[in-house]
Amino acid sequence: MADGAGRRVDPDVDLRVPRDRREVAAHPAAVLGAIAAGGVLGALARAGLQAAFPHGPATFAWATFGVNVSGCLLIGVLMAVLRAAGGGPPLARPFLGVGVLGGFTTFSTYAVDVHAALVAGAPATALAYLAATVVGALFAVWTGDTLTGRLLSRGAR
Repeated sequence: MADGAGRRVDPDVDLRVPRDRREVAAHPAAVLGAIAAGGVLGALARAGLQAAFPHGPATFAWATFGVNVSGCLLIGVLMAVLRAAGGGPPLARPFLGVGVLGGFTTFSTYAVDVHAALVAGAPATALAYLAATVVGALFAVWTGDTLTGRLLSRGAR
C-alpha cells in the first residue's frame, strides 16, 4: 500500500494517525517484538491445527480453510473492538492483528494447497477451495467487524 507521496505504508500501522506514527518512531523494537511474539503464537496454533487435521493433495484442505476463515473473522472482531476503544493499547494491533492473527492465517499455504490439487489432477477441488477461501475470508472479516460493531454500539447505549 502506498501513501499520497508514493511511500510504502504498513496497513497495520497507520502513519496518518499521530499515535501510530509516534509509537513506531519511539519504540521500533517494541513494535517488531510484539509482531514477532504474536506471530510465533499464531503460527504454532495454525501448525497444530494443520497437524491435527491433515489432508491429501487432491482433497479439500479443511484445516487451512478453517484457519483462514476463522482468522479473518477474528481480524474483523479485533478491528471493531480497537475502533470502539479509540485504537486500544499501542501494541495491541501489531501483537494481535499482525502477529497472532497474521501468523495464524496462512494464504501462502492456501496457494500451495491449490497448486497441489491441480498437480494431483483435482481441478474441481482446487477451484472450489480457491473460491470458497476468498469468499469465506472476505465474508468473515465483514461479519466479524459488522456484528462486533453492532454489539459494542448496543452495549454503549
